[in-house]
Amino acid sequence: MTPILHQLTDNITLIDLQFQGRVETIASYLIFDGETAALIETGPASTVDTLLHGVQAAGVPFEALRQILVTHIHLDHASGATVLARQLPWLRIYVHPLGAPHLADPSKLLASAARLYGEQMERLWGTVVPVRQENLRVVNDGDEIPIPGSVLRVMETPGHARHHQVYFDPKSGLLFTGDIGGVRMPGVRYVRPPTPPPELDLDAWRASIARLRALDATGLCLTHFGLFRGNLAWHWNDLEQRLVAWGELARTQREQGADERTILQQMQAQDATDLSRLGVDSSAYDVAINFESLVAGYVRYWKKASTNSKRDVPRAGVRHDVG
Repeated sequence: MTPILHQLTDNITLIDLQFQGRVETIASYLIFDGETAALIETGPASTVDTLLHGVQAAGVPFEALRQILVTHIHLDHASGATVLARQLPWLRIYVHPLGAPHLADPSKLLASAARLYGEQMERLWGTVVPVRQENLRVVNDGDEIPIPGSVLRVMETPGHARHHQVYFDPKSGLLFTGDIGGVRMPGVRYVRPPTPPPELDLDAWRASIARLRALDATGLCLTHFGLFRGNLAWHWNDLEQRLVAWGELARTQREQGADERTILQQMQAQDATDLSRLGVDSSAYDVAINFESLVAGYVRYWKKASTNSKRDVPRAGVRHDVG
């Protein structure tokens, strides 16, 4: 597959992983200072060959690649790291403390994903292998990671998953958002919230958005997909509005007795109307986050909320967050 590269700055290159043969679906970000290199996000194990071809096309020798930083361990973001750590055993993989054990032993992660993807697991995500402990580096909120030409700041950003974190590069002003920044296609003013089970938390996600709004970022580097500059407030507003609105739709429909399929159809219809006004094909968004997964996350979230409220009814004036 011919590599597709986008030069973002003098030393940051976007590699299009061409997931499932589609462009502009999953991105990996290569940082190279002429001597050593780092990757932010690797994508799935199924696209590792495409990623390595992209690294070579960018003029980076494999032996120069030293660091991998993943925003979280979901298969579309980090399963490629497990393969790369075997092929390039000197690599160090930086990951949230809650995510590291699942890279060392991915059995639970794979079992959870299999409930969503079934027989499509291998085709979508490839073969995931355990990462040796010596390849793992646990990083926490506020840590600073020296990378080629800069130092990245780690920021914990739960909401999409408890173990989600982002990386901010003060030198370039770029923020590598993983999934907490939503799914947005290049040139499109529309941000879809990726809300798969099992760890969606709407309150935590909104708190993470508030924290990231306060950064002096000049651009957002989304894994799905690409660099967005200018009017970042609009981006966060559109993401948060849809995150909350779809959550309320799922909640009210569930309370009225609607099943998951009905909720999915209503959400899809709303999405189709919004995208048709923009003249946008929804299929690119659907590959990045399909509605079955998206709705399943909301339904699980509200089931947990209902169970918690029955178990512990809050007193007036006392706020109880749903975990």
